Amino acid sequence: MAEQLQTDIREDRGTKNARRLRQAGKTPVILYGHGKDNVAISIDTASIQAIIRRGQRLVELTGAVKENAFIRDLQWDTYGINIIHIDLTRVLEGDTVEIEVSVELRGSAPGVSSGGVVSQSIYSITLECPVMEIPEKIEININELELDEVITIADVDLPDHCTLLSDPVTVAVQCILRIEEEEEEEGLEGEVVEDGAEVASAEPELIGRADDDEGDEEDE
Repeated sequence: MAEQLQTDIREDRGTKNARRLRQAGKTPVILYGHGKDNVAISIDTASIQAIIRRGQRLVELTGAVKENAFIRDLQWDTYGINIIHIDLTRVLEGDTVEIEVSVELRGSAPGVSSGGVVSQSIYSITLECPVMEIPEKIEININELELDEVITIADVDLPDHCTLLSDPVTVAVQCILRIEEEEEEEGLEGEVVEDGAEVASAEPELIGRADDDEGDEEDE
């Protein structure tokens, strides 16, 4: 089911106007697609962030613009914290989309009681599905996962209306033998003195971190 979002038309565009818009709690948005003109709109920031946190991509626009739309692209600030711009594409009932859907594990692997540990290799898969029937998430049941067994993407149950686009032989989750930490550390260089005590002679290694160059681009 599409999430509703109230929209307002953006009469003024540009970086300065977009900044003022964000300060007022709104996010600048471009709506395009289906052969219609692009429309510059704004949406309440708190509302769109809540939808994105829930993993929703389909929205129903109300207010100044009344259309169904798909969240196509998000532009974040330099620190990846705040959304500064959104691209929406118009969708109609019957349209299909390619989308990454999150993967979650369900159940308990019996291989854990045999000394194993569950290792999840992927956290999303790419599907093609009707835009009005995008699954919220894909669940992988691990209740029969034994030690040294794997579950590939091909083994995952998908909704009938979805087509898998990810490589089916990709390992999604496996149960591998737990490696216990050895009591004695290996690789420690040292000197043995007469009474058998070991004195470490290796000097500590200084690890530096290169400065990161960050940039921030906006396309309003």
